[in-house]
Amino acid sequence: MTALPLPVADADLTPLNTFGLPARARRLLVLTSADQLRALAASPEWALAPRLVLGGGSNLIFTGDFAGTVLKVEVGGRRLMAEDEDVWIVEAGAGENWHDFVRWTLAQGWPGLENLSLIPGTVGAAPIQNIGAYGLEMAERFESLDAVELATGAARVFTAADCAFGYRDSVFKRNPGRWLVTAVRFRLPRRWAPVMRYAELARELEAQGISSPTPLQLSDAVIAIRRRKLPDPALIGNAGSFFKNPVVDVATHARLAAAHPGMPSYPQADGSVKLAAGWLIEQAGWKGRDLGPVGCFERQALVLVNRGGASGADVRRIAAAIQAEVLARFGVGIEPEPVFV
Repeated sequence: MTALPLPVADADLTPLNTFGLPARARRLLVLTSADQLRALAASPEWALAPRLVLGGGSNLIFTGDFAGTVLKVEVGGRRLMAEDEDVWIVEAGAGENWHDFVRWTLAQGWPGLENLSLIPGTVGAAPIQNIGAYGLEMAERFESLDAVELATGAARVFTAADCAFGYRDSVFKRNPGRWLVTAVRFRLPRRWAPVMRYAELARELEAQGISSPTPLQLSDAVIAIRRRKLPDPALIGNAGSFFKNPVVDVATHARLAAAHPGMPSYPQADGSVKLAAGWLIEQAGWKGRDLGPVGCFERQALVLVNRGGASGADVRRIAAAIQAEVLARFGVGIEPEPVFV
């Protein structure tokens, strides 16, 4: 029989979210295997209490206490599942640290995830958010994942089509609380080529005198850029990039480009154009500006930070103010990336 984890009553969630926001949970359970979750789902009281899945806590904004059970996912493990002449199939447990997993794949000689280096969070959270950075989305390297339906304990394998990935989106994000991811598999290419679509990344490599980067050099360059621009959550509370880059139609882009010739933009395959939310926020005057105990980071306008003693309500207040000013100045709406709980 699978041993159930011992619950922690009235658990403090403050150290379990990278923004450092105060919150408590009626009960906290740390899960280290899918079998534990299936055993929990079979218990009579399981269906009665609300549930919240928590990985690294880097994409959550707590706005108050949680009157239910928080499931802290710490399922570990890394392994090579299969390989052929084209790809390596690599699997990791949902509780593995994402950045550590990326660097481990590179150490094994399996490239493909280097552009996603230093993104905070866990492997299990990566497909939920469809994380992306520097010209690459996780969906481009995704093979499949294992998940358990929280209400029933039923296990299911999800393909890429099942996940319905979008920009910072997936079927899991659109159905919060239904599934808990336990393991994720990735397709890493043997015929590797560097992804260098972002000018900032190309400039970083050029500054280092590297014209044909190895996967590890590309990872190192991404890490150097992120460390210059983004605050360390261990030093100042934050949730990484707070707003999604908005996607607009061609007519809207043409109007904005005429009014703002220096505006960064990125054409998409479907004919739409992605704008840089950080640039819009900075132009609206928010970079380095505070509203109460929450501020817009002075080195990267896309990041909100906890200056000390902030609450979820404080975060919501400054986010709404930034959204309103960007909309008033550019006629473009921007949406938060983190989930408010």
